[in-house]
Amino acid sequence: MASSLQILAYEETPLGILCLRRRELLSDPGTMVTEITLNHEFLMSSYHTDSEQALARMGLEFHGGTNLSLMIGGLGLGYTAQAALDHDSVNSVEVMELLGQVVVWLEEGLVPLSESLNSDDRFSVQVGDAYKKLWEPAAEQYDLILIDIDHSPDDRLGSVDQRFYGEEGLFHARQHLAPGGVLGIWSYEESLQLATAMEQVMDRVQVKPVTHVNLLIDQTQTDWLYFGAIEQGDQ
Repeated sequence: MASSLQILAYEETPLGILCLRRRELLSDPGTMVTEITLNHEFLMSSYHTDSEQALARMGLEFHGGTNLSLMIGGLGLGYTAQAALDHDSVNSVEVMELLGQVVVWLEEGLVPLSESLNSDDRFSVQVGDAYKKLWEPAAEQYDLILIDIDHSPDDRLGSVDQRFYGEEGLFHARQHLAPGGVLGIWSYEESLQLATAMEQVMDRVQVKPVTHVNLLIDQTQTDWLYFGAIEQGDQ
């Protein structure tokens, strides 16, 4: 029995061919999932979003404050942004997405969270390079900065400069944090180098594995979340 597959968008980008598709799971008839592929390789799915949501939830818990402003690097399907907006402590969420096509998908209602995100006055999204912004002098500061762009520090999309994940890049990113602020980074694999660099640059560090059973391939997978905080009064 063939699955029901619908191609919602198929576009050329600076990183290659980007495809947005919706399909019914053969293993769970009636369940529809939305997926993104890049250069015909699987990138993300609406079916497993545990670690994307945990990036926001755990980052907010690590901060512990109220009336918080967030910057998120990487829109994806919007699950990190939505998890942040679900917290009453969040005042604003600003997302920076490199690929304009992904922003258009959200604005046109093609992704599952379009209606919820587009109707929330605390949410905004712009096309731009989050890494470039964080490398430059800070024009404004955020309580939390959450990065979910690359697969991992060693498995990067496009021509991302690996220095972002080292002490130099983290130091630049730190300047964009308000006192007491938190930087969070998502990775699909453990990175001892990133953890070590964070310990050198940040005042407090937490590394959180998030494990789930990926029913699409019947495997247990662990994603890794890296959080670094600066103390009040530090910069």
